[in-house]
Amino acid sequence: MSAEKTAEIHQKIEALAAQGVDVVRVAYPDLIGSDRGRDILLHHLPSAIGHGLAFCRAIYHTAAKGEHSDIPGGLDTGMPDIAVRPDMATLVRLPWEPGVAWCIGDARDPKTGLPAPESPRDLLRQVTGRLRQTGLTAVVGPELEYVLLDPDPDSPTGWRRYADAPGNVYTVGRKGDPDGHLLRTLRHLHDLGIGVSGGNREFDGGQFEINLDHSEALDAADRAFSFKAAVKELARTEGRLATFMAKPLNDGGGSGFHLHLSVVDDERNVFDDPDQPHGLSAAARHAVAGLVDHAPALAALFNPTINSYKRFGPDTTAPWLIDWGLDNRAAMVRIPPERGANARLEIRLGDATANPYLAIAGLVAAIHLGISDAAEPPAPMSGYGYDPAAAPRLPTHLGEALEALEADDRLTDVLGTSFIEAFVTFKRDELARFHSYVTDWEFREYAQLL
Repeated sequence: MSAEKTAEIHQKIEALAAQGVDVVRVAYPDLIGSDRGRDILLHHLPSAIGHGLAFCRAIYHTAAKGEHSDIPGGLDTGMPDIAVRPDMATLVRLPWEPGVAWCIGDARDPKTGLPAPESPRDLLRQVTGRLRQTGLTAVVGPELEYVLLDPDPDSPTGWRRYADAPGNVYTVGRKGDPDGHLLRTLRHLHDLGIGVSGGNREFDGGQFEINLDHSEALDAADRAFSFKAAVKELARTEGRLATFMAKPLNDGGGSGFHLHLSVVDDERNVFDDPDQPHGLSAAARHAVAGLVDHAPALAALFNPTINSYKRFGPDTTAPWLIDWGLDNRAAMVRIPPERGANARLEIRLGDATANPYLAIAGLVAAIHLGISDAAEPPAPMSGYGYDPAAAPRLPTHLGEALEALEADDRLTDVLGTSFIEAFVTFKRDELARFHSYVTDWEFREYAQLL
């Protein structure tokens, strides 16, 4: 490390110490987008930057409940280390936890210094780099929904919806949020500096949506990752559970992860062209075509859980057909009405369980292919958006989506074959565990009569 870099790091350490910070929380995303990490004392930060923090690489092959998948580079090689180095550009003090700062880390192979093969953050770097080679930069604005739950020992799950009063759709204030959860959360997230613009109570009781500003793709993914980790942590401080499950409850709707995408060159938004039909440039049409062409494969990244596919269906406002439309929320790709510098696509395919890095990487890969091929999309849909005779269907379950991802050679080439093999193996293990598990529904359905 250069003397100049060392001096810069020590200046940051002194500034943090002056603010009362004595711990740095270094977090990094795993394959499912959950935050893994370590709390280190402030004086250890230079060593962490220089040498990295050692973690077992098999953490990328570890499911939500701790099961391991047999993926090359993990159990078969003795569970070697990765080295996670703090990215100081992401360092920020946690407003709700005195004395603690948060930092996103980059996972590296300690022998080669190269990115860890399963690192979602580095996958996104790789994909955006390919787009930049054409002189274009993807700009993304994430929108995420979640459901807030209160403890309920009498419930089968141990939880019930917070503030489950009907009818308070798209409201703010205490009628849909009697404890003021949203305002507390917005203020903390604003102080965290992740570009929060606003929020509201969503369609279902206990469901909230918080919007994030637009920025370059990697920064947008970093902010969405930090957002999800922060919301869950803030809910814990309230004694509650914030879940980003696609459809957490049978009697409610789903939680989406919508991405607003524009593409810029050095001077302008290249999706805008007032002389073209609908005010959309050729590049915008080609980008839409890329998303339509690769939609079945993208479903595996945007809807990555078994539960994801229970969010889809007619009249759910969740798209389940492969189509696009002009200011039509039933479409998989919606074109909002703004043009000029605000011309953009809204990709409504994703649910809130999606790993932000993988979803945005898939998005950028698909539009890169569409633009490179000068592909043309079908005509935009209009009116009622749930007619299966009008457009092809998206995959209806996770296994079908994984098959589509494997079969899409061009998309997997951009994303990296080895990464996709690891991801698909990991997810197929999840499917196998599910199919061998006896559910409460099965017992209720069959035990009395059969």
